[in-house]
Amino acid sequence: MHTVVTSIDPGSPAERAGVRPGEILRSINAHAITDVLDYRFFGYDRNPSLVLEAEDGTQRTLRVKKPEAEELGLNFETYLMDVPKPCSNHCLFCFVDQMAPDCRDTLYFKDDDARLSFLMGNYITLTNLSPREVQRIIDLRISPINVSVHATDPKLRSALLGSKAGAESLEHMKAFGRAGIVMNGQIVLCPGFNDGDQLQRTMEDMAAWGFASCSIVPVGLTKYREGLAKLRPVGPAEAGAAIDQVDAFGAKCLAQQGSRVFFCSDELYIRAGRELPEEDYYEDYVQLENGVGMLRSLISEFEAGLRLEDGGVDASPYTIATGVSAQPYLQALAGKAQEKAGVTGQVIAIKNDFFGHTIDVAGLVTGGDLIAQLKGRELGSRLLIPVNMLRHGGDVFLDDLHVSDVERELGVPVTVVEQDGFDLLDAILGRK
Repeated sequence: MHTVVTSIDPGSPAERAGVRPGEILRSINAHAITDVLDYRFFGYDRNPSLVLEAEDGTQRTLRVKKPEAEELGLNFETYLMDVPKPCSNHCLFCFVDQMAPDCRDTLYFKDDDARLSFLMGNYITLTNLSPREVQRIIDLRISPINVSVHATDPKLRSALLGSKAGAESLEHMKAFGRAGIVMNGQIVLCPGFNDGDQLQRTMEDMAAWGFASCSIVPVGLTKYREGLAKLRPVGPAEAGAAIDQVDAFGAKCLAQQGSRVFFCSDELYIRAGRELPEEDYYEDYVQLENGVGMLRSLISEFEAGLRLEDGGVDASPYTIATGVSAQPYLQALAGKAQEKAGVTGQVIAIKNDFFGHTIDVAGLVTGGDLIAQLKGRELGSRLLIPVNMLRHGGDVFLDDLHVSDVERELGVPVTVVEQDGFDLLDAILGRK
């Protein structure tokens, strides 16, 4: 039973009302509670009425005094108050299918859960949704929903997702749009499949269906693709063509509705060998988590912080380790810091031997590659790495090595830097 209360936050409205651990939360304001969406939505109200059931089956009703929007303070066995829904698709480009062998079990789990989309920003295909779940999202006005779209041609989407539900779930997008549900989209660009005319159709359909934003990102291909579909990486010419196509349609959207809606990821600009757009291009950085404007935001924040520095800083030499694609940008920032504050450092690009050299982003660099490529080199007195190399909220790399393992093998302390230009500047200047 996933709605059993396991603990109660001290001082919370639920504790003050007398809720007890071990009780089952049956309903809030006469609405049955089946998972975290019900709990969060109906628990939002002011002074809600809770029906609780004890182990012996007896039930009682409690009125919880609290203002609107304050958390009740109940905790359950799992965050979702349920088990996450696994993905039932067989996407041609699925990164999980390309994982290296012998990694931790969680890296092989594919989720496609609408609740995680709403609560944690995960992107989902909508192919797992039942008619009841679609209606619940509409009734509860759950927003935003982050959707992995990829294509809106029904046959092509089904082929890309490896599921006939790929076509059927296009109707969910239309229904959400009609209901005013905010949708953010993602298109993984696979050359020869969903580029060119198909990309144009997808953007036009998504705009008509009311998507608020969409990122276009290049397909990621590791060296572990034996037995998988024949895909090729996005090359320079293809990246440039996609940028031109997306920007042309984005300009139309900007003129018609005040937003570009469609944005290419930083990776596409890097592959095309083009300058990054200026900051105002990205509007409110609505697709930042998909790598859209991440570098521009980092650069802008870093330069803003550096302008506030008024002299030299006494900080020890350092090394930044990052992915191949970001290295030139970070090297330029390190040069500016040296010129303004006198701090010396270097930026080393780590080639991805673990997944293959077609993977060039920092977030997929492993501890093993860091150690192998940095051991024996002069690193200064500290090593800076971006936080996205590590498991969320932890200190573990994708290959299960810990930050402490890297520190021990390289003989230097490691500073983990947030995806934030101000934090990067503080780290370079020795303030972290």
